[in-house]
Amino acid sequence: MVEAITKPEEISLDDLWQSASIDNGVFQPELLINLPPVARRYLEKAFAQRPLWGIAPGTQLASAVRLWMHGEMKLGQKWHPFKGEEVICWDRGMIWQATTLMNGLPILGCDRVVDGAGNASWNTIQRSGEDITRSCVGRVQAEAVWLPSVLCRSDVSWTELSASVVQANFTALGEPAELTLTVNNQGMLERMKIRRWGNPEGGDCHYVDFGGIIDESSTFDGYTIPTRLRVGWYFDSPEGRDRFESESEFFHCTIDKAIYK
Repeated sequence: MVEAITKPEEISLDDLWQSASIDNGVFQPELLINLPPVARRYLEKAFAQRPLWGIAPGTQLASAVRLWMHGEMKLGQKWHPFKGEEVICWDRGMIWQATTLMNGLPILGCDRVVDGAGNASWNTIQRSGEDITRSCVGRVQAEAVWLPSVLCRSDVSWTELSASVVQANFTALGEPAELTLTVNNQGMLERMKIRRWGNPEGGDCHYVDFGGIIDESSTFDGYTIPTRLRVGWYFDSPEGRDRFESESEFFHCTIDKAIYK
């Protein structure tokens, strides 16, 4: 009997979550010994009794996170409230599903990249192909801040850019990433930025500065993660420093719950 092969676009959010491997390792402070001071401060804040960011000692190193969220997103020139759910499985990809209202009617959206195939859809309108896949991979890389255990892996290298800015260099889903993080003196994550494939101004896709501002963080399952964010294109970008808040900020979200595996 030949076992049926599930195509990436047919994998559900539950399927992706159930497929996540369980890492038997646990977080120990020794993992941070050789990191630059800003990176170490960013993760070591978890060692406090009530950590502001990072991973509590003894916490299992997760390879996946499941998130429930709400917020508002900009579709066209208008902001619309949404409720969403997302699974990030670091070795396979991501599925994000959300429901919003447009002209009083419910609209279902989904961004996904699973096993190398990306897709973005709103109701019956679907987009796929190499550009969509690469853009979705960039989203996964930026959202490493919701799965901080992956930033403790041995294949992540760190470059300190200033007394408050550090860059994590790694490869995720076959694409190299340079995730730039701004950390305050207390170890709180304040900003994140990455070069993400896209075409926010129309035309051909290219790499654009993408990121956002973290307004609040909370702790779930031993992980303290950003839980209130404002995200968009041209973030901290010399290509258009004023464009983020004036026209390119398109996603505000609050994380209501997160579980790890």
